[in-house]
Amino acid sequence: MHAPAGTESERLRWGVYLPTLDAFRQGTPPLVEGARRAEELGFDTAWAGDHLVFHPPLLESMCALSAAAAVTSRIRLGVGVLLLPLRDLVWAAKQLTTVDALAPGRLTLGVGIGGENPEEFAAAGVPVRERGRRLDEALEVLPGLLTGKPVDHSGPLLSVHSPGLEPAPASPPPLFVGGRSDAAMERVARHGDGWLAMWHRPDTVAARRRALAARAAELDRPEPTTTMLVFVNVADREETAREEAAAMLWGQYRLRFDTVERYTVYGPAARVAERLAAYRDAGVSEFALHPAAPDPLAQYEAYAQVRDLLS
Repeated sequence: MHAPAGTESERLRWGVYLPTLDAFRQGTPPLVEGARRAEELGFDTAWAGDHLVFHPPLLESMCALSAAAAVTSRIRLGVGVLLLPLRDLVWAAKQLTTVDALAPGRLTLGVGIGGENPEEFAAAGVPVRERGRRLDEALEVLPGLLTGKPVDHSGPLLSVHSPGLEPAPASPPPLFVGGRSDAAMERVARHGDGWLAMWHRPDTVAARRRALAARAAELDRPEPTTTMLVFVNVADREETAREEAAAMLWGQYRLRFDTVERYTVYGPAARVAERLAAYRDAGVSEFALHPAAPDPLAQYEAYAQVRDLLS
C-alpha cells in the first residue's frame, strides 16, 4: 500500500469522492467497490456528497458512509458537505454517531447550506431562505449532541430537547465548513477545524486562507486547514478528458462547462499534477478529488499516479 512521505501533520493528504451520484445515468454507482479500492490505493479520506433531491439519481450520504465503514478499516470517511439545514438535527446527530461507532475515530464532518436545488428544501419542508441561519444555530447545538450530552435548546429556528445519545464519541469529529460566501468564511473561522473549498483558483484560495487565519486569531481559535474539492479527469488525450468532465458537470449540476472550466482539472497525469501543485503551493493541505468521468474507479488509479508525482 502506498504511504506518502512526511509526518502526518506535514504531508499533503489525498482524498477521493466515493461514487454516490449517477451523473452519467449508468445505474447504481459502485460505492462499495469504490470504498475498498480507495483504501487499497492508500488514499487518506473517502468523501460522500449529500443531497436529498438533485439532478442525477444519488445515494444518501449517511447510508453510503455506513456501507463504506463496513468494508474498510483505515481510511477516513467524510461527508462533504452534509446539508444540515435540511435535516432534523437530532436524527442527523444519531446518524453521524452511528457512522462513528462503525468506524471509530474515522469520521470527518463537513457541513454547508446548499441551495443549488430549491426543490430538495421544499421536499424536506425547510424554507430555503432560512438555510444559513439554520446552519448557524445548528452549529451551536450539534457538538453536545455528538458527544452524548443532553441538549435543551429553544432557539429562533430550532427546538431541540434530547437526552444524551448513545453510543457517542468522547469528542466530536473534525468539522469542516464548505462554502464561498463571507458568511461561510465566518462559519469556518468561528466553528471549523477546516475549510472545504470548491470552485476557487489557487490565488483566491491563498487570499482566503490569509483572511481565515486573521479572523481565527481574532476569535482566539486555531487557524483552519484547507481541503480543496477539485473535479478531475485524468486521461492521456486531453480532449477526451475535457469532454468527459463537461458531460459529468452537466449531468450532475446542469452547468455549462465554460462557466466552471477554469476550476476543473483535466488532461494527462503530468498536466494534472502541475495544476494541483498550484493549489498545494497556495496552502491546501488535502485534496478531495471528485472523478469527472464515467469510470470513477479508473480515475482512482490515475489519481494515485498523480499523487506519486507530487510526493
